[in-house]
Amino acid sequence: MVFNSLAFVAFFAIVLAFMAMPFAWTTRKIILLVASYLFYMAWNPPFVILLWISTVVDWYAAQKLVHAEREVVRRAWMLLSVVANLGMLSYFKYGHFLLQNFSELVSVYGVHYVPPTWDIVLPVGISFYTFATLSYTLDVYLRRALPARRFLDYALFVTFFPHLVAGPIMRPTELVPQFEIERRATRRQLQFGLVLVLLGLFQKVVLADTFLSKAAEAVFDTGQPTGALDAWIGTLAFSGQIFCDFAGYSTIAIGVAMCLGFAMPDNFRFPYAAVGFSDFWRRWHITLSSWLRDYLYIPLGGNRHGPARTYLALMGTMLLGGLWHGASWTFVVWGGLHGIYLSVERFLRGRFGGFRPGPLALFALGLLTWMLVNVTWVFFRARTFGKAWDVLAGMVGANGDAAPILSSMLVATTLLIVTGIVAAHWWMRRRTLESALLQVPAVPLAMGMGLMTFLVIIAQGEGSAFIYFQF
Repeated sequence: MVFNSLAFVAFFAIVLAFMAMPFAWTTRKIILLVASYLFYMAWNPPFVILLWISTVVDWYAAQKLVHAEREVVRRAWMLLSVVANLGMLSYFKYGHFLLQNFSELVSVYGVHYVPPTWDIVLPVGISFYTFATLSYTLDVYLRRALPARRFLDYALFVTFFPHLVAGPIMRPTELVPQFEIERRATRRQLQFGLVLVLLGLFQKVVLADTFLSKAAEAVFDTGQPTGALDAWIGTLAFSGQIFCDFAGYSTIAIGVAMCLGFAMPDNFRFPYAAVGFSDFWRRWHITLSSWLRDYLYIPLGGNRHGPARTYLALMGTMLLGGLWHGASWTFVVWGGLHGIYLSVERFLRGRFGGFRPGPLALFALGLLTWMLVNVTWVFFRARTFGKAWDVLAGMVGANGDAAPILSSMLVATTLLIVTGIVAAHWWMRRRTLESALLQVPAVPLAMGMGLMTFLVIIAQGEGSAFIYFQF
């Protein structure tokens, strides 16, 4: 079940109705838990078993390790959780990838190995909920948090449907305490939550699916050489598409949770106005970048053991972050490029730490950041290295004899929308969405909401899945 479908509209209306009834808080939490399981089972019912396994193993491991007296026992229970979660993730997401690469590796030494056919479907959202449950056990093990007092609260944290399949990646300390105390959405929360849902749907259905996807698909899914204009427009289109798709999902998720009386953290803060790559990762997929920082970068040494160790930690974190996005070397290169960017930025900050750019220089640095981020999107979107090199060659004018792919109308539309997205990010760079909406008078705000509603309806989308569902 996807947010941009009539099935979800009906599902959400029923959930809201049940949560508004005068049931006891425990009863309403059970209803919410059952609804979350039904939401997930709408994709593939058997995969709910993986949710149960992850929930039970982590709950039991956390309870045991917190009461263990010997460190070796505590570590054993923590490792049980890590192995169970990463084992499921590795099997379903990386099994075929590992077999293929093993086959290619042994072929170098003259061994002919044909891996078996891999017909296993990737469970939707497995990358997200395994990271969420892992943070629970690791935080308890590191004594950064106490285990949940009630199994129901923890099970609801794992399966809470707004964040279940594509984030934001919640920490137990952010959500479990909210389930312990009875909550009902206020009128203000309901209103603002519905505004967020509408805004997210507009980003997904109108901008990402209706306007931007066509140019990206035409460039990246063709076998013909790509000219300079087509390469740049296709890449910019995907840049806007993936933001509107994923930020749209996060916005809907936060709005849905707010309508139910719960708060979830921001996952995007206008990243295309970032100045520098550390700033970009403070604005893009914030809950993932903070997870990688706390559970990978810092354990790898962080910035506590000298420059060389810091650069290795940065590269290791971003390479694994790229692999988290998909079982393909193109994703690893995407993460590696971001690791190089972050390392170079750190080096330059160490050499020119006293430099304070003026407004024009700040904008120039922001524009450079955005253009280099677009280069990384080529590897994120291309299905093969061959296509990635073709698009990159086109971007520098090396495919001079390439025939045009995109129509003039598609080029103009893409440029207009992407320019609007980047301009909006710069205007909102130091603002929050809530503060900006509060400054808009009621009549223009209502007209804007009405227009977005109309555009979402006439877009007549087919409820296409969000891009990040494949990760």
